[in-house]
This record gives sequence, structure tokens and C-alpha cells, in this order.
Amino acid sequence: MTIELLTALAAFAFISLITPGPNNLMLLASGMNYGWLRTIPHMLGIGIGFPVMIVLVGLGIMQVFELVPASYTVLKILCAAYLCYLAWKIATAAPVQSDDSSGGTTPLTFFQAAAFQWVNPKAWAMGVTAISVYTPPDRSLTTVVIASLTFALIGIVSLNCWTLLGQQLRRLLQAPVARRVFNVGCALVLVASLYPMIAWGLL
Repeated sequence: MTIELLTALAAFAFISLITPGPNNLMLLASGMNYGWLRTIPHMLGIGIGFPVMIVLVGLGIMQVFELVPASYTVLKILCAAYLCYLAWKIATAAPVQSDDSSGGTTPLTFFQAAAFQWVNPKAWAMGVTAISVYTPPDRSLTTVVIASLTFALIGIVSLNCWTLLGQQLRRLLQAPVARRVFNVGCALVLVASLYPMIAWGLL
């Protein structure tokens, strides 16, 4: 992979990772409701799960959808259903008062966050674009791993920024009603992220 291609990939990774999407919205809500410390497993799930997804996409997992078209339809249905479930979980979350109290609710676990990447429409779009546009045609294992590591390293910044932003919002949204409105708003935006799939006939 040339320096020029790697620079372009890094720019794409930064822009796509830092802009709002399902992962970032959930981290924002988790940071506000549970704090940075309790959101670490969630961040790690995304930070490791997405790069692993990129490697598998680069190694040809998309061919499975070409061989079995029904599997892609099933994935899209699961994507919509799971996004709606997560939106409901965010909307009904009971914000806790400190990082070490449960408040009766729990943030996403490492495995839940990692599994979510496979039903996250933005993650699929980012992964497929990164491999198809920003890696050489031969798509050797080395270049695929470099692309994956690029997203992993830049992701550290993005994941922490959104989680810490949410944690800072806790100081502004002290009233339970304000936090409830925030949670419902995040949930609605999360559901709205399905719109491109519906508008483009992907769902």
C-alpha cells in the first residue's frame, strides 16, 4: 500500500468514524447514562469488533452474500430489528448517578458491541468502501490488515471523544426529565439511521 493510498484511507477512516452513526450515538448515550469507565467494554467491543469485520470483508466474506442472496436479506432484517431493540433500550435506560452504581440498568457488553457491528448499516458501508476503494486490487492479507489497523488506531480517538462527550453532558442534564428527553432523542435518531436503507430500497 502506497503512502498516498494510506493517507487517503486514514482521512476516510477519520471522517467516517468521527461523524454521527449508530455506534457513536450509543456511546454518547452510554457515556451520559453510565460514564466513561463503565462504557469501556462497549468501546472495546467496537474498537476490536469493527477492525475484525474489515479483515473478514477484505478476505471475501461479501462473496457469501453473492452465493446466497437470501443471507443478505436476513442480515438486513436483523439489522433493523436489533437497531430498534437498542433504541428501545436507550430510550428506557434509567440514568445512574455514579460510575459504580447500577441503577437497575447496564451498558452494552464487549460481545454485544462487537456483534452489533455485523448488523450496523454504517459499519458495513464503511468496511466495504474501505476495502473496495482504499486497498490495492490484489487485496493481500497485509494490505487488509493495514486497513484494519488504521481504523483501529483512529477509532481510539473517536470512541473516547463520543463517550467523554456523553459523560460531560451528565453535568448539564442533571434533572431526570432532561436525561429522559435526551435518551428518547438519541433513540429516535438511532431509528432514523435506518432511513437510508428504506429510501434506497435496501430494506
